[in-house]
Amino acid sequence: MAHNLAISVRNLQRKLETEGTSYQQLLDATRKELALRHLKKTDAPIHDVAFLLGFSEPSAFHRAFKRWTGKTPQAYRSLDYNS
Repeated sequence: MAHNLAISVRNLQRKLETEGTSYQQLLDATRKELALRHLKKTDAPIHDVAFLLGFSEPSAFHRAFKRWTGKTPQAYRSLDYNS
Protein backbone atom coordinates (compact mmCIF):
# COMPACT_ATOMS: atom_id res chain seq x y z
CA MET A 1 0.00 0.00 0.00
CA ALA A 2 2.83 2.40 0.84
CA HIS A 3 4.32 1.77 -2.61
CA ASN A 4 0.98 2.63 -4.26
CA LEU A 5 0.89 5.88 -2.28
CA ALA A 6 4.52 6.61 -3.20
CA ILE A 7 5.61 6.90 0.44
CA SER A 8 7.82 4.80 2.67
CA VAL A 9 6.35 2.05 4.83
CA ARG A 10 7.47 3.90 7.95
CA ASN A 11 5.87 7.13 6.75
CA LEU A 12 2.58 5.28 6.15
CA GLN A 13 2.81 3.76 9.63
CA ARG A 14 3.33 7.22 11.16
CA LYS A 15 0.41 8.71 9.23
CA LEU A 16 -1.90 5.88 10.28
CA GLU A 17 -0.69 6.15 13.87
CA THR A 18 -1.50 9.88 13.79
CA GLU A 19 -5.03 8.93 12.75
CA GLY A 20 -5.24 6.43 15.61
CA THR A 21 -5.25 3.33 13.45
CA SER A 22 -2.97 0.80 11.77
CA TYR A 23 -2.83 -1.10 8.51
CA GLN A 24 -3.99 -4.24 10.33
CA GLN A 25 -7.00 -2.46 11.84
CA LEU A 26 -8.00 -1.09 8.43
CA LEU A 27 -7.55 -4.52 6.84
CA ASP A 28 -9.68 -6.18 9.55
CA ALA A 29 -12.44 -3.58 9.23
CA THR A 30 -12.50 -3.96 5.45
CA ARG A 31 -12.51 -7.76 5.65
CA LYS A 32 -15.33 -7.69 8.21
CA GLU A 33 -17.46 -5.39 6.08
CA LEU A 34 -16.90 -7.49 2.97
CA ALA A 35 -17.51 -10.74 4.86
CA LEU A 36 -20.85 -9.51 6.19
CA ARG A 37 -21.84 -8.35 2.72
CA HIS A 38 -20.83 -11.62 1.01
CA LEU A 39 -22.53 -13.81 3.60
CA LYS A 40 -25.72 -11.75 3.44
CA LYS A 41 -25.97 -11.18 -0.31
CA THR A 42 -24.56 -14.36 -1.87
CA ASP A 43 -24.84 -18.10 -1.60
CA ALA A 44 -21.08 -18.49 -2.10
CA PRO A 45 -19.62 -21.25 0.04
CA ILE A 46 -18.00 -19.96 3.20
CA HIS A 47 -14.61 -21.32 2.20
CA ASP A 48 -14.84 -19.32 -1.06
CA VAL A 49 -15.60 -16.15 0.92
CA ALA A 50 -12.58 -16.88 3.14
CA PHE A 51 -10.22 -17.14 0.20
CA LEU A 52 -11.81 -14.16 -1.57
CA LEU A 53 -11.03 -12.03 1.49
CA GLY A 54 -7.42 -13.18 1.54
CA PHE A 55 -7.46 -15.69 4.38
CA SER A 56 -4.99 -18.53 3.97
CA GLU A 57 -7.38 -21.10 5.45
CA PRO A 58 -11.13 -21.22 6.10
CA SER A 59 -10.36 -21.85 9.78
CA ALA A 60 -8.55 -18.49 10.02
CA PHE A 61 -11.61 -16.77 8.52
CA HIS A 62 -13.88 -18.64 10.95
CA ARG A 63 -11.84 -17.43 13.95
CA ALA A 64 -11.69 -13.85 12.70
CA PHE A 65 -15.40 -13.76 11.93
CA LYS A 66 -16.25 -15.09 15.39
CA ARG A 67 -13.96 -12.45 16.94
CA TRP A 68 -15.69 -9.71 14.91
CA THR A 69 -19.31 -10.77 15.44
CA GLY A 70 -19.47 -13.35 18.22
CA LYS A 71 -21.03 -15.77 15.71
CA THR A 72 -19.69 -18.29 13.26
CA PRO A 73 -20.09 -17.46 9.56
CA GLN A 74 -22.67 -20.24 9.23
CA ALA A 75 -24.66 -19.01 12.23
CA TYR A 76 -24.62 -15.44 10.87
CA ARG A 77 -25.82 -16.62 7.47
CA SER A 78 -28.57 -18.75 9.05
CA LEU A 79 -29.80 -15.83 11.15
CA ASP A 80 -29.84 -13.60 8.08
CA TYR A 81 -31.84 -16.13 6.03
CA ASN A 82 -34.39 -16.42 8.82
CA SER A 83 -34.87 -12.65 9.09
